[in-house]
This record gives sequence, C-alpha cells and structure tokens, in this order.
Amino acid sequence: MNAPSETTPTTMQAAVVHEFGTPLCVDSIDVPSPTGYEALVRVDYTGVCHTDLHAAHGDWPVKPEPPFVPGHEGVGTVVAVGDDVTRIKIGDVVGNAWLWSACGECEWCETGWETLCPFQKNGGYSVDGSFGRYMLVDSRYCPIIPEGADLAAVGPILCAGVTVYKGLKCTDTKPGEWVLISGIGGLGHIAVQYAIAMGRRVAAVDVDDEKLELARHHGAEITVNAASAADPAAELQEATGGGVHGALVTAVNGHAFPQAVGSLRRGGTVVLVGLPPDQFPLDIFSTVLLGLTVRGSIVGTRKDMSEALDFYARGKITPTYSVRKLDDINDVFDEMEHGKIEGRVVMNMAESGA
Repeated sequence: MNAPSETTPTTMQAAVVHEFGTPLCVDSIDVPSPTGYEALVRVDYTGVCHTDLHAAHGDWPVKPEPPFVPGHEGVGTVVAVGDDVTRIKIGDVVGNAWLWSACGECEWCETGWETLCPFQKNGGYSVDGSFGRYMLVDSRYCPIIPEGADLAAVGPILCAGVTVYKGLKCTDTKPGEWVLISGIGGLGHIAVQYAIAMGRRVAAVDVDDEKLELARHHGAEITVNAASAADPAAELQEATGGGVHGALVTAVNGHAFPQAVGSLRRGGTVVLVGLPPDQFPLDIFSTVLLGLTVRGSIVGTRKDMSEALDFYARGKITPTYSVRKLDDINDVFDEMEHGKIEGRVVMNMAESGA
C-alpha cells in the first residue's frame, strides 16, 4: 500500500448516522487506510442528496447498517492508494458515487448494466461516504473529475447529474420531441439542462412557482403548477399538442407519478428516478391501449458518468447550489424535507472543521 503522507491526520470529523430517524452526529472518527484497489481521498466538497436523507431515516427496504457516514457526491484529491491501483494516482482529483463498485463478473456487469449488479456497493450506504474530510473510493469505479472543474459545482453531477442524464436516455426521446421533467429540485433543475443540451423541448411541473421559475431560467418552454392547475396532465396534453413523448419523474411525491403517465402521448415513456415511500396507481387499460412504457432507472454506469461530466465540462450544465458547512447537515436535511432548498446544497468540507 502507498500509505497516507505524514500530513494526513489519523482522525477526522464526519457526520455519522447512529440511529435511523435521529439527528446526525458530527463525530471524530478514524481516517481509513486504502487497500487493494482503494484510494484515500481528501474531500473538499460534497453534495447533499435526497438519498442521504432516505439513508439516515432507514426509509428503504434494504437498509444501511448504523453507524455509517452518508454522502455520494464527494470531490477531492487522492492522498494515498492501495497496492493494486493503476487507474489513478496521488494528486488526481476524483469523486465518489452511488455506484461505489460492482462485481464486474455477473451477467449485468458483462452486458453494460453494472448499475443492476446484485453485488454492488453503494457510496454513503453500504460503504462510508463523503460526509467526512476523508473517504475511500474504488479506483476502478470512481469518477475522474475534468481538469479545471469548479469542485463545488461538479459534486452534484456525480449523482443528480448522472441520474437524470441516464434517465433522459431511458425516455427514448429524440431531439425536437417533448420531455416532461416532474419535480424541479436538486435533480429536476439539472434534468432540464441536460434535456435542453440533448435537443429536447422541455415541459416542467412542480408545486412551487419559484422552482418553476428556475426551470424557465434553464430553458423550459412550458411550466405547470400542479398545486393550482385544475388538471395538470390535461393542461400538458393540450400545451404540447397531444402529450409529451417522454417524462422523467424526479419528484418524491406519489401524486407526481400517475400525473406524469397521464401527460404522455400515445407510445410515450415515463421514467421513474424519484423514490417516495408510497405507491401509485397505474391505469392498466390506458397503458395497454395507448402503448405506454413505465420504466425505472437507477443512476448510471461509468460510461454514463463520463458522458454526464463531459456535458458539464463543456459548459452545458450549471448546477444551482448553495454552500454550507458540515455542522449544518441536520438543518439541511430539515430544509430538504420541507422543500425549501433551491437546487442543491454542497458542503465545504475544507472549512467545516473536519
């Protein structure tokens, strides 16, 4: 192993989940040491994702095991590497991601669907993540950050960006066709930009006029407030001349899903990336009669990640974000629960006393 330098501390500050549904504790914990294909990264910034909130609450059927450190949008500098590392080196700027690693040998990994690998590890969930000053990454899977990137801005691309980019590809839409972005939060406002960069025409739905204004700022042609519209789906059908060709649901509200299905034109596809805890009804008759497709999409492969980062590096994507400190994490989660965050929150780990 290429050990950490003498300037790397043995302990660090990190936000730790000790018990589901309780506030995170900013604790002093040991700095891990990399082995094998692992690299140790000094984290400068990390985005805060809604998935981190779900993890801290234990919302999903497969739960992480406390204590753990959330975070999968971290960006920083490699300070040490394991003996088997060849892809990156000390001094490189890399990130972590939800797809922390996969087995590389199962049928899904072999056919380009590593995000479906049943043996995958997930950053900030099954492996400690980026809510600390240092983190481990798997050198074979970690995103390599483009040279000259704004490290505060690039973090959200590592989850929100790649997730919506892959989701938009899964809508099977073509340039010039309509795509609906449902939910203009941390994912949705970036989805609008990717859709525009990919040549799609964008309609946006949210329940907050300020977020719809953000969607228009990023290029949405049609916006509908689902809280005040009498029939949002019918309004979208009329405004787009028969419905959208594809829809991407980033919202974490169960009502958004059937609404998006109802907004589709014949033969359209709705892709689900938001993960609310509730279920939604699917009109089977309409789905069959109109030839609709309902599809789930989970983050993206390493190839999707490199493509998503390339859009950012070429100036096509500009995340809206605010910078906070690690000590603010519980306030950030509270604001996230109440829909008070515009775009994304990014934590400055270098100024967090970590």
